[in-house]
Amino acid sequence: MMTMTLRIALILVSVGTLFLMMRRIRQSKLQIESAVFWIILALVLVVFSLFPRTADLAAHFLGIYSTANFLFLLAIFVLIVKVFYMTIHISQLETKIKELAQKIALEEKQDREEKSRIEELLEQNKADKTDKTLS
Repeated sequence: MMTMTLRIALILVSVGTLFLMMRRIRQSKLQIESAVFWIILALVLVVFSLFPRTADLAAHFLGIYSTANFLFLLAIFVLIVKVFYMTIHISQLETKIKELAQKIALEEKQDREEKSRIEELLEQNKADKTDKTLS
């Protein structure tokens, strides 16, 4: 059975998380897609704290004797999954950064080559004008 202290702690943490996520979204410091995970997690914790029998039944169904242990196990599992997906996202971003850096380097090289061609043409044009005036 979940103690009243644990229930109150879950409610406070969940409401605090919801408040923080909504504030960050409003300030445009967090994308909605990123906040959805935390909002859903906070809502699940609110449900477990308001209806502790749900957490008790889930713990019993999974063969976990303590509801608190079930909640900790659930939190650890959810956070591991979140870290896994964040790792995938970071890997994709690193690949995009490499591609963009390579693209920028190629464009800068092309710009330098074009500038040197233009300078050569200007020097050649200047030399041709000098030759025409001397003739």
